[in-house]
Amino acid sequence: MKTNFLHKILSFTMAFVVLFSTLSFTVESHYCGSSLVDTAIFTKAKVCGEDITSDAPAMKGCCKNEIEVVKGQDNLKLNVFDDLDLSQQLFITSFVYAYTALFESLPKQIIPHKNYSPPNLVFHIQLLDDVFLI
Repeated sequence: MKTNFLHKILSFTMAFVVLFSTLSFTVESHYCGSSLVDTAIFTKAKVCGEDITSDAPAMKGCCKNEIEVVKGQDNLKLNVFDDLDLSQQLFITSFVYAYTALFESLPKQIIPHKNYSPPNLVFHIQLLDDVFLI
């Protein structure tokens, strides 16, 4: 019971480690002057409402966007069956064959009275013989 629970926790933790080590995302920040206006993950940050393309020379350089890309692990090695040596291939094939043999279905049993319907009772035998359970 305790080991089963520990195995589940360990496998859940390992799944999250693999997921978050390979996850890539972007963090986009929008600054107006020296103050932070908006920060967004996976989407574009909202602008402060000032038109960056305006003709006023003082307004041209006041807003800026910063994009930070957090890259996950990209060089995962995927093994195929042919990369294993002969003893490992033999072990895996014998293990899979023995494991699938555990789930073979039982032979179908024939039930001879499956479609047999009992005869209709014309008389109630217990009432005729006056046999009652007390």
